[in-house]
Amino acid sequence: MLGIQQSIQKSLQEGLQSLFSIDAQEIVLQETKKEFEGTFTFVVFPYTKQAAKAPAQIAQLLGEYMLASNKHIKAFQVVQGFLNLSLQDDVWVEILNRINLDEKPFTLADKKEKVLIEYSSPNTNKPLHLGHLRNNFLGFSVSQILDAAGYEVIKTNLVNDRGIHICKSMLAYQLFGNGETPESSGLKGDHLVGKYYVAFDKAYKVEIETLVQQGIDPEEAKKQAPILLKAQEMLLAWEQNEPSVIALWEQMNTWVFDGFAKSYAQMGVSFDKIYRESNTYLLGKKLVDEGLAQGVFFRKDDGSVWIDLTEEGLDEKLVLRRDGTSVYITQDMGTAQLKFEDFGAKRSVYVVGNEQDYHFEVLFHILKKLNKPFSEGNYHLSYGMVDLPSGKMKSREGTVVDADDLMAEMVNTAQSRTMELGKTDGFTSEESNALFNQLGLGALKYFLLKVDPKKRMLFNPEESIDFQGNTGPFIQYTHARICSMTRKATSMGIDMRITKDKSYQLAESEQELIYLLGSYKSKIQEAAAQFAPSVIAQYTYDLAKQFNKFYNELSILNEENEDSRNIRLNLASLTGETIKASLALLGIVAPERM
Repeated sequence: MLGIQQSIQKSLQEGLQSLFSIDAQEIVLQETKKEFEGTFTFVVFPYTKQAAKAPAQIAQLLGEYMLASNKHIKAFQVVQGFLNLSLQDDVWVEILNRINLDEKPFTLADKKEKVLIEYSSPNTNKPLHLGHLRNNFLGFSVSQILDAAGYEVIKTNLVNDRGIHICKSMLAYQLFGNGETPESSGLKGDHLVGKYYVAFDKAYKVEIETLVQQGIDPEEAKKQAPILLKAQEMLLAWEQNEPSVIALWEQMNTWVFDGFAKSYAQMGVSFDKIYRESNTYLLGKKLVDEGLAQGVFFRKDDGSVWIDLTEEGLDEKLVLRRDGTSVYITQDMGTAQLKFEDFGAKRSVYVVGNEQDYHFEVLFHILKKLNKPFSEGNYHLSYGMVDLPSGKMKSREGTVVDADDLMAEMVNTAQSRTMELGKTDGFTSEESNALFNQLGLGALKYFLLKVDPKKRMLFNPEESIDFQGNTGPFIQYTHARICSMTRKATSMGIDMRITKDKSYQLAESEQELIYLLGSYKSKIQEAAAQFAPSVIAQYTYDLAKQFNKFYNELSILNEENEDSRNIRLNLASLTGETIKASLALLGIVAPERM
């Protein structure tokens, strides 16, 4: 489809030049709306001033030019300032033949460029939650999309395993744990450590209340609470490498990382390298020294180091405390340098929630001012929060929705829905459980990824698992239906991958399906350029929906005309393969039986 589209774009450029002496550098084609005739629509409004004609006149003249000069155009329609172009009948068979002959139908040419994607970024004081699910699914999906678009992708995870919040879990365990372990408690390691983070908070609030009752100001009580002072002492001991504190820290970190590994395996996400803040938090100090020497940073009278970004519309930002300790931005500067030294990637995508928008704006400005070779290729993939309907999916802590709980609940819901509909008849227990997992996780991932990342969203578990509508299970079921059909065709000895005679007349629903199949690579380009899995999700839904329209309107296996039957089976086979490839870009498995 790209070749046809490029031919039309070139003709439109030539037409604008020939008819109106307009040098159009970029021609944008849109998909024609369903209520109008045509495949592509060209908007002429931007050229009215240069052409000195009304939009409808420009569109009419361009349409006549295209009809006379481009062999792919069969007809045109002018709707005010919109030029709708219809393709010749033989173009559709040509596109279908090209798809069949494409040796790499689901990947673009090698870009010979590395892109680093950082996602997940959990803290080791608590388990992963619903927000982490959106983060991980986004990061993994974008990495899959960029890989398909021809980039060499490196997936990284920066784990926050140091700081006062980590010491809070450690201290609470020391005070209340009584030697409890994941084995003795039956809890995943991250849940066990999270239990003590909650225990710290409860004890802290009790101590604050006690101090307030003694007449101490509430804000001062928060600072004087004995358990907080002990946590601060523990942080200092950690920074000084006190052996017993380090041993406890390493033990609890081991439990947490084991728990995270199980959660990541269930999510179906992975990383090429995991960085730990405990190993990177001091790295930025060297860059601060460089920046001071270059005049990028300045030192205040108290010894702290800052950068002035007021000319960039921001403000002054602390990069080193007066006692010489680093802050988050310092650490991120150092980690960015380390990642570049490790992989040499000049482009880096940070998948982090929108509450950190300002932080990354500052970080990227600092890296540019330091003239780092990777400073121009940074992008913050900012995403909104995920809300749940009130009363749904209560977490064990009562404040956030636990990721493991939600994934388990989704699989259980998939099981009950699937069994109600009888979609596992003839399955073994092992096959059924695998399907429940694929459907539950597919529903969850698709629902979270189909929304533009920047938007805050409401996740409705019941709605996501529906087998009708814009859901993962609907698309997965369509794929399974296609697989069943192509298995029958194969058993009948039908060759579904032969090139077709261009004179063959295709029905409208066949043409629409070919259009979508031919659009796959352009959708990869679009999704990669925007870092937007939602583009792939919408495309996959449109493809599944169009296949079902095609399936309901035309006879396929029972078609008496052999040419028609084979072309329709070919379309079914290509659709199944494309749905499978598209879902894989979203991290979703496409079942072959349901």
